[in-house]
Amino acid sequence: MRRATPMKLSPELMIGVAARFKALAEPARLQLLQHLRSGDASVSELVEETGLTQANVSKHLQLLLRLGFVTRRKDGLHAYYALADKDTFRLCDLMCGRMQRELKKQQRVLASP
Repeated sequence: MRRATPMKLSPELMIGVAARFKALAEPARLQLLQHLRSGDASVSELVEETGLTQANVSKHLQLLLRLGFVTRRKDGLHAYYALADKDTFRLCDLMCGRMQRELKKQQRVLASP
């Protein structure tokens, strides 16, 4: 099977990709994205679901919004956040699958006499 030619990244694109990976390296942001995976939510709903403070949730959502991971819509006095698209979870699902395989391999090694 022939592999696709890897895309050559410009320095500007590398900076953008690194910023997005850095954003995903924060567990609180992953937690917020995970909650938004099931649908739109307000800041107060996310505070209740995550146990994070309102200030912390707002700070993380602003970064996720700026980087294009989430969208925001206003409804009266409330703002609701949603995932911008599901592609974020394609990456997360790949990494989680890899981590599960590595864990199983380690467990087999530890269980063997």
